[in-house]
Amino acid sequence: MPTFSRLVRFLAKDGGTYYGDAMLPQGVSDLSKTKQARVIKGDIFGKHDVTEQIADVRLLLAPLAREDVRTVRCLGLNYEQHAKESGMPLPKYPVLFYKPLTSLGGPFDNVPVPTMAQEVDGLDYECELVAVIGKEAREVSESKALEYVMGYAVGDDISHREWQLRRGGGQWALGKGFDGWAPFGPGIVSSALIKDPQALRISTKVNGKTVQDSSTNDMIFGVAKTISFLSQGTTLLPGDMIFTGTPQGVGSGRKPPLWLKDGDIVEVGLEGIGTCINKVEHIKSRPKL
Repeated sequence: MPTFSRLVRFLAKDGGTYYGDAMLPQGVSDLSKTKQARVIKGDIFGKHDVTEQIADVRLLLAPLAREDVRTVRCLGLNYEQHAKESGMPLPKYPVLFYKPLTSLGGPFDNVPVPTMAQEVDGLDYECELVAVIGKEAREVSESKALEYVMGYAVGDDISHREWQLRRGGGQWALGKGFDGWAPFGPGIVSSALIKDPQALRISTKVNGKTVQDSSTNDMIFGVAKTISFLSQGTTLLPGDMIFTGTPQGVGSGRKPPLWLKDGDIVEVGLEGIGTCINKVEHIKSRPKL
């Protein structure tokens, strides 16, 4: 398991791309404010060292490179108040779906909206705690499950409700899996620092206005229970990511609905970790040959 405290991946001012252990001023916990980091050498899921080499951060990237991620699992309807606003019964078991690796994005990347997702309103935000598995886990008990977590990040499960619920053939993945629709970061805070993932404030702002403001203690299936459940009969691997669901306040649950528009700025935040700030960007159609 890791020797770092706050993992960031970044483009440095010297032009290199590094993993690093963020250096934050005293009293600052938001990793989006990272200006310097100690460079990490080696395999972040295996043998690695936090060196004394200090690099100046030019831009924070997605905290895991695509080649270091195995799967992106997600839970739906995992906050009690969100299930209620959705008019759905509380699930008896975790509602699991997957996002493709290509849906991952960085903490300051634009969220690209392809032309097929521009045809009708329905673009929505979902702030989520993201757990990153640090070592192989199979058939683990709930009491031991957090020992397999490398750390935590905040993410936004961008969703298009029309493609998710009505045009997706009963599967959610299409309306949630477009490129760049899972920005996360701004880094990964070690589970050694976050002892209780069920006691964190989580929130979303759209154009500076708070639209979600809750606590991870409203989860129906907490992180430990989720990991234990998902590991029954299925091996979780280092680099597996779990988006653990969103609280109440999503755009689809409002009257009238609050759909994201081209140019909107979405900020998702998680206590002790920081904030991702992403701009919605409609992609112009490509000319046909």
